[in-house]
Amino acid sequence: MTLRAVVRGVGHYLPARIVPNAEFEGKLETSDEWIRARTGIVQRHFAAEGETTSDLGAAAARAALADAGLQPTDIDAIIVATSTPDLTFPSVATMIQAKIGLRTGFAFDVQAVCAGFVFALANANALILSGQARRILVIGAETFSRILDFEDRSTCVLFGDGAGALILEAAEGTGAASDRGILATDLNSDGNYRDLLYVDGGVSSTGSSGFLRMQGNQVFRHAVEKLAETAHSALGRIGLTGDDVDWIVPHQANIRIIEGTAKRMHVPMERVVVTVQDHGNTSAASIPLALSVGRERGQIKRGDLIVTEAIGGGLAWGSVVLRW
Repeated sequence: MTLRAVVRGVGHYLPARIVPNAEFEGKLETSDEWIRARTGIVQRHFAAEGETTSDLGAAAARAALADAGLQPTDIDAIIVATSTPDLTFPSVATMIQAKIGLRTGFAFDVQAVCAGFVFALANANALILSGQARRILVIGAETFSRILDFEDRSTCVLFGDGAGALILEAAEGTGAASDRGILATDLNSDGNYRDLLYVDGGVSSTGSSGFLRMQGNQVFRHAVEKLAETAHSALGRIGLTGDDVDWIVPHQANIRIIEGTAKRMHVPMERVVVTVQDHGNTSAASIPLALSVGRERGQIKRGDLIVTEAIGGGLAWGSVVLRW
């Protein structure tokens, strides 16, 4: 018998405010056409005043619990991937724990920027395989609109707010690649690339939250190369290739990155879940959002082999192969 971490439920939440590309016209030297052509983004959602990352994450958690037919008390642990916490501490995960009415188990945050949900999934998988927990609520939640410089057209048009959640549950498998659940993970980081994507503020440096800064061309180059490499590495660990993949569910940063990665993996775009046009880059929330939307659309079905991959500031990047 092999223990597997199997998806039991999925859900997402998006703030009510929709921000179309046209809203940036007149404020910046940009246009709807320019943004669409370079990123594929048509609109994004921004959190309302007073709406926090934990609010978004709690709403996504409730949706995932409802999808799974579970109560909060059925959950042993909560892991939240975020780079935009409500407060320096306590963790967003403990705030969500309180908001959904759970007073047992444990909760903590993971910070790997846009790769955060992949890192959170890998940690949740390890906790389940080790016997530390049976059911884990894994959440990606962000309010990136709070750290955007709205005078920088190269970054402020790219990001949005949102949350997605997945419930992983321990289940028996055979040890074969045909098992449902997480089959392989691959995590990487290289701090020498810190200056390519960062926020220019922090508690111990400036005492302020700061704004997001990015060298877009360099991030693009690293993203296409590293995302394909990590996906191939994870698939190779279980003797599979891109030909075996039913769906790539990538980090939704830029349509050109998504297309470039799919091409390197020899997977047609017809087998890639794309939501960037509707949500923009929601950082750690983008993969669980896309998983939930892809399932909602009827794209993702039980038994499908899925590859998720993401890269974010650090640089940090990685992938997870799972069977739905």
